[in-house]
Amino acid sequence: SSGINAEWPLRPGNIGGTNTLACISRIDPDTSKTIKIYPLPHMYVVKDLVPDMTHFFEQYASVQPWLQRDTEIDYGKEQLHQTVKEREKLDGLYECILCACCSTSCPSYWWNSDKYLGPAVLLQSYRWLADSRDHKTKERLEKLADPFSVYRCHTIMNCTKTCPKGLNPGKAIAEIKKLMAKTL
Repeated sequence: SSGINAEWPLRPGNIGGTNTLACISRIDPDTSKTIKIYPLPHMYVVKDLVPDMTHFFEQYASVQPWLQRDTEIDYGKEQLHQTVKEREKLDGLYECILCACCSTSCPSYWWNSDKYLGPAVLLQSYRWLADSRDHKTKERLEKLADPFSVYRCHTIMNCTKTCPKGLNPGKAIAEIKKLMAKTL
């Protein structure tokens, strides 16, 4: 087929020097100006603008992004209630669409993506650590307790500046570090 390949529906990329989503990126109506569009930086490229997200999603799976309980529950028959305050703790976390714009804007992730989980995955990790319905906080934190998984974050905050959803992965990472200091 002809044209540029950007197969993922979210179409994340580096547009005009910023990691963002093509679907929300403003294009200057002045067609005499050049717009530079690149695939997400520091990722292998499958074709044209399509990054290989395999490693990113493997890292995401490594934090076990699902509810974990000590007791069995009959899903669909029982509800796991939260107070309004407990539910509010998830605001700014569950909205992440895993586009990897934040992770690919992070110098620590560029240099250590084999070991450092990166802002997007750590934001998702904190989403489950902050969930009052989850019972595996200590186990989740223990899996992150090495020199690289969390502690390669140097609070440069490129992740927060570039997030197309306006989320704050840097804050989530800081909250994980506080939990680790308190719990482990």
